[in-house]
Amino acid sequence: MTGYLGGVLSSGLSFVFIIFTIGALGYLIGGIKIKGIELGTAGVLLIALLYGVLVSYVPNFKVQGTTITLWGANIKGNFGMVSNIGTALFVTAVGLIAGPKFFRSFNKSTFSYIILGVIVIAIGTITAVIFVKCDKNLSPEMAVGLLTGALTSTPGLSAAKEVAQNADQTVAGYGIAYLFGVMGVVLFVQIVPKILKVDMQKEVENFKAANSIQVPEPKGKLIKLDPFDFFPFVLAVAFGCIIGAIKIPVGTTEGIVDGETIKQISYFNLGNSGGCLVGGLIVAHFAHLGFIDLRIKKETLNFMRELGLVLFLIGAGVPGGVNFVANFRVSYFLYGVALTLMPMIIGYIIARYVFKLSILNNLGSITGGMTSTPALGTLIATAGTDEVSSAYAATYPFALVSIVLAAKIIVIAL
Repeated sequence: MTGYLGGVLSSGLSFVFIIFTIGALGYLIGGIKIKGIELGTAGVLLIALLYGVLVSYVPNFKVQGTTITLWGANIKGNFGMVSNIGTALFVTAVGLIAGPKFFRSFNKSTFSYIILGVIVIAIGTITAVIFVKCDKNLSPEMAVGLLTGALTSTPGLSAAKEVAQNADQTVAGYGIAYLFGVMGVVLFVQIVPKILKVDMQKEVENFKAANSIQVPEPKGKLIKLDPFDFFPFVLAVAFGCIIGAIKIPVGTTEGIVDGETIKQISYFNLGNSGGCLVGGLIVAHFAHLGFIDLRIKKETLNFMRELGLVLFLIGAGVPGGVNFVANFRVSYFLYGVALTLMPMIIGYIIARYVFKLSILNNLGSITGGMTSTPALGTLIATAGTDEVSSAYAATYPFALVSIVLAAKIIVIAL
């Protein structure tokens, strides 16, 4: 028995075991409240990051002569897949929740969300450019990595890597800024209502009254293909992935290959995250496909949203912890903190005093502008209603487009 156990452990801890252990510990930590503030699901991210730090320093250890490998087989690649699946589940659920009212509620506030998404990214971009100009040791590649990490934008990171001469620096910057990028926004959406002494119950009632829209029932007799409404959900994911894969040419870049200058066409696409959000919005808006009912139970959407968020946090957190340790510098970390705080705080002030948004619409739009998936989950828990997803859904696509374009501009222009 001892020999068999040793053989199992020496080949690496089960990937499934690691995923669920991180999740269990994360929920334990996330449930701890200090003066009414808690990490919630973001506690999973904290544990995932700590695990990434642990494997950086202790890739394996021995227990009674048995070598236990923390990474296991090909876990680095597997975590990326977990993150992608989690993102698809979460943003699709958000789109499906917001979809029935989203296109029917376009008004002046919606325009404010669009402008706010662009403003938040613009502030972050300007801040990054200032850092590059003031710090001669900060390369544009590192700066854009810090920016995309501070805004937790994987599509932005991918766009920057396409044009960066030193993509490793971009990835390193992303890992350094990512930790505070997530935690900062998660704590912000909880702290602000407490500082302002917001009556959350009253705000939710006002929010629901202001966003009460009659959603028409589909005409004709419809059938459901499964009791849990999984079919319309997976259909929305698949449809969203197709949308996200559509590439739009946005210009050309030059690169040197084997001493020759080669021009390459640069493309923009929403990726799985943006595509699945749009796919969810469209499926929920039309609510049927011929005679097939595409409406989904609230319980199913809530489950998929939470499951997706947990998988995303684990999949992104562990590699993030590894990159954080490998490339950490105090100055870079402080730049990342500023790149998170400046857009978030200034964006909040503009939303409150210029666009006159309510606290819930304001914070929902800020989470979308910061492209922060975990912060939206926290805001939903804080507000006690998932309808705040509408402000996130309205802001997120435009912020996503803006950060992808800004990432390329910083690398090419500086």
